[in-house]
Amino acid sequence: MLLALALWLSQFESGFSVFRYLTLRGILGVLTALIISFLVGPAMIRRLQRYKIGQTVRDDGPETHLAKAGTPTMGGALMLVAVSLSTLLWADLSNRYVWVVLLVTLGAGLIGFIDDYKKLVLRDPKGLAARYKYLGLSLVALSAALYLYAIAETPAETALLIPYLKEVSLPLGSGYVLLSYLVIVGASNAVNLTDGLDGLAVLPTVLVAGALAIFVYAAGHADFAAYLKIPYVPGVGEVVVFCGALVGAGLGFLWFNAYPALVFMGDVGALALGAALGAVAVVARQEIVLFIMGGVFVLETLSVMVQVASFKLRGKRIFRMAPLHHHFELKGWPEPRVIVRFWILTVILVLIGLASLKIR
Repeated sequence: MLLALALWLSQFESGFSVFRYLTLRGILGVLTALIISFLVGPAMIRRLQRYKIGQTVRDDGPETHLAKAGTPTMGGALMLVAVSLSTLLWADLSNRYVWVVLLVTLGAGLIGFIDDYKKLVLRDPKGLAARYKYLGLSLVALSAALYLYAIAETPAETALLIPYLKEVSLPLGSGYVLLSYLVIVGASNAVNLTDGLDGLAVLPTVLVAGALAIFVYAAGHADFAAYLKIPYVPGVGEVVVFCGALVGAGLGFLWFNAYPALVFMGDVGALALGAALGAVAVVARQEIVLFIMGGVFVLETLSVMVQVASFKLRGKRIFRMAPLHHHFELKGWPEPRVIVRFWILTVILVLIGLASLKIR
């Protein structure tokens, strides 16, 4: 909205033309989402406390978590508000990729909101049944995948890029729909599983979103894409604004979510953030790079899968508790140590992922 106003004003004052630059609007997206989070956050936390929408804690979990019972949750709605407003203010709203990633994020957030609402407001401990949650995420992801496949104009837009190898990609054809679906749903669930400690999921999301902003900027610029030998996707660069808003909203939420947390994001935030990362990776054609940079999310998910499979097949657990962060807690690591070490691991993995832009 502000972009349209600035472009109209540029007819009378050339200085407003500066808002055409994606880099500036990406920065403004970060700052706007951050400011919205700071302004809205305290009031939202007070509202959640007033209505006693607090976290429930598993009896079989680490004892240190028992003190967290009653901490306000569903705070992920704060991030959705900040991301949405910032994107709508600074992005080109005629850009179809912006709407795809934004609607996927809001769709996943809505499913998480229903789950949280049933558990925390209606006091239904089961929340939204797993099959309905999966069905909802599947509809969101499949709708986005089919739309992106329908609007693809070049083979590169539906090919799987193999990072670190020079000009190697796999034509997927209609298989692109399946891949996109799996990436969005998988990323959404992976972030949700990781969201178990104060700030554990949100900072890795910020780091990965910031790195993906570089990828979408390069993919949307013909010269940069040709130089870096990555698929050129016309118009996808505008998603930089969305990524910036995601970074700003995440940092703003971390202000309140850092240990010891004043508020938790709940499924409304975790499912939405994961879906957002998956959708951005899909439009940028960087699905494998997302797998690398989001390695913490991958490890957390694999730990749950391995734990369940081992218990069903062997009757034994591999980890003291899954997801993985609980295993380290039960080994005696203080919560802040687990969090910071997972953050450091994410920084390393993000740098490895960014290196794929030059290592071919």
